[in-house]
This record gives sequence, structure tokens and C-alpha cells, in this order.
Amino acid sequence: MIAVQAEPIDVAAVLAAVEGESEGAAVLFVGRVRDHTGPRSVTHLDYEAYGAMAISEIEQLVRQAQHDRGAARVAVVHRTGRLEIGEAAVAIAVSSAHRPAAFEACRWLIDTLKQRVPIWKRESFEDGTEWVSDRP
Repeated sequence: MIAVQAEPIDVAAVLAAVEGESEGAAVLFVGRVRDHTGPRSVTHLDYEAYGAMAISEIEQLVRQAQHDRGAARVAVVHRTGRLEIGEAAVAIAVSSAHRPAAFEACRWLIDTLKQRVPIWKRESFEDGTEWVSDRP
């Protein structure tokens, strides 16, 4: 399961997509819209993506997590459009035979996704908006 979508994320479906009889561990990461950035109150977020390229990059990351980090099954879903406080912006689930690989692959996926995948976030505050980048 790989998706970049405007619809709300079904977190249970993301986790279910990686479950199997051969995998003893499953890790789920859900990134949600928080109500602040530093001292500033956030009112909502907007995400934009270069859809086809984002999917292609995520597919490459999934293959790399499976080949290099011991992930067996991986699901990645990221939202686009306007998101309100508390809504899920991204969900990543990873399963593996053992928990260390599942945890490490999941952490690597979210960190690398934020750096490499063409998805952009605009934070809205009471006094304006600001584009945010996790890229170096």
C-alpha cells in the first residue's frame, strides 16, 4: 500500500496491509497535525505534492527498506490538501520477522521521506502562513 491522497488516512488499513504470518513484529508511525510550532499556534496545514514523482520516490524507499533494513512488508500513505489539527498527515507501517528491523526501517522511512519525497507543507498561523522544509 503506497498512496499520496487527499482523503483521510485509514490508519487501521495501513497497519493491516503489513500483517502476515511470517512477520513477528509490526511498527506503525502516525504523524498528526499539532496545534503549535514553537511558541506559535497553528490553525491548520496544507500539503502539496508532485503526485507521480512522490509515488515513485516512495516506491524506491520501500524497496530500499526491504533490501537494506530487513523490512518484510511496508505501507506508506501521505495526505495532501488542507488538514485540521489532530488529523493524520502520514502513516507508515513496517513489518519484519523481528522488532529491531521493523523499528529501524520505520524510523528510516519517515526521516528519509521528509528529505527526499516531493511533498511540501505550509503551516497556517493566526498571523500568516509559512512553507516548511525538512530538507537540508
